[in-house]
Amino acid sequence: MLYSEKVLDHFSNPRNVGEIEDADGVGEIGNAKCGDIMKMYLKIDNDIITDAKFKTFGCGAAVATSSMATELIKGKSIDDALKLTNKAVVEALDGLPAVKVHCSVLAEQAVRSALSDYYTRQGIDPVPIVGEIKEPEE
Repeated sequence: MLYSEKVLDHFSNPRNVGEIEDADGVGEIGNAKCGDIMKMYLKIDNDIITDAKFKTFGCGAAVATSSMATELIKGKSIDDALKLTNKAVVEALDGLPAVKVHCSVLAEQAVRSALSDYYTRQGIDPVPIVGEIKEPEE
């Protein structure tokens, strides 16, 4: 299985690892089949994601996709973050082996889960905005 230089870089030197103590949104998503668990923390100010951090328990691709996802949404509006797709994460990493594409789906869902939590904390029903958060399939 060959990983791109970017995947290896984000795995070896992941960006934005850790947690945000007073996060505005926290999302956790797991895949029971592969054992990967991602927890995403967001700091949001005036609809802009000012900070994003993650903790991922999983394989190298899971760590790399989490790292890249946080990089792609930091400084962006919530609307832009909601447009983040697993395909965009894969492309930003210069590709993933087919058997690891589910990791990028986890990353997308973790972002959505954290945004869903953000809206819930604001007393807003997140489903019409964020959609249903589903546990990803393999």
